[in-house]
Amino acid sequence: MPGAKRKPGFLLLPPWWRLLLLASLLVLILGTLTWGDSTMEQHFLYFPTKTLALTPQAVGLDYEDIFFTAEDGTRLHGWFIPAAEAAPTVLFFHGNAGNIGDRVDNLLALHRFGLSVFIFDYRGYGQSAGVPSENGLYADGRAARNWLRDHKPEAAGNLFYFGRSLGAAAALQLALESPPRGLILESPFTSVAGMGKRHYPILYRLLGWLLNDKYDNNEKIKGLPVPLLLIYGTADTIVPPAMAQELFDLAPQPKQLHLIDGADHNDIFFLGRESYWDAWRQFLQKGKKGKDELP
Repeated sequence: MPGAKRKPGFLLLPPWWRLLLLASLLVLILGTLTWGDSTMEQHFLYFPTKTLALTPQAVGLDYEDIFFTAEDGTRLHGWFIPAAEAAPTVLFFHGNAGNIGDRVDNLLALHRFGLSVFIFDYRGYGQSAGVPSENGLYADGRAARNWLRDHKPEAAGNLFYFGRSLGAAAALQLALESPPRGLILESPFTSVAGMGKRHYPILYRLLGWLLNDKYDNNEKIKGLPVPLLLIYGTADTIVPPAMAQELFDLAPQPKQLHLIDGADHNDIFFLGRESYWDAWRQFLQKGKKGKDELP
């Protein structure tokens, strides 16, 4: 109507009102995402796939197809690839995306290096049941370690944990609870808070309090009771190199740092080549004086 006053639009509202409305809208949207059994973590931290693209058989590896159970009854799946001769065993904690079928190239390389490997899928990944969470991943790590203790006693006296990216957090937690001979972390992060503030600063500031999973690795690593090998790429665009360096600086001795110049988050293994394996070799040799058995 002529002469009628127009109501102020969104952009004409005071800044704090706009921020409040945007935050409310985001909470409403995320509320629809977190309905039922789902949580924010399932949308922002974990990216599992169920179909296994490959098995070790595809690259000519002998392996055992294993199902085992976590302490809460969740059924988990993994593969054990034995070394040709007596050798250290690596308990492999993979990253937050895909499943163990996407790590067959890593398994082949570790086998050629002369190691036995037990890799498993966290709950919700691959053929493992359940829904991923921080406490769930920790329980899955314990279950994998217990399976090795009960079914592969020859591995008990020469066991190393290897964690990549998200897997570094689960491997670190297990190292605190059940120390191996050594811990190898590749592209680790400090915490969910640290990652959130870097990649989603505004969103994390508004909604970070809704996240249950913390993964406070920067606090936990201060109490690490075993030798550490930490590897990261200097051009990592997902986990800032400064984060991995911070973790290394916080860790107690003995510790070993290896940088892959120019490597991003997911190509360390390929770009590192001989220097990558040299770092592993030196670390494993130093770990020969570890414990004789798993607790």
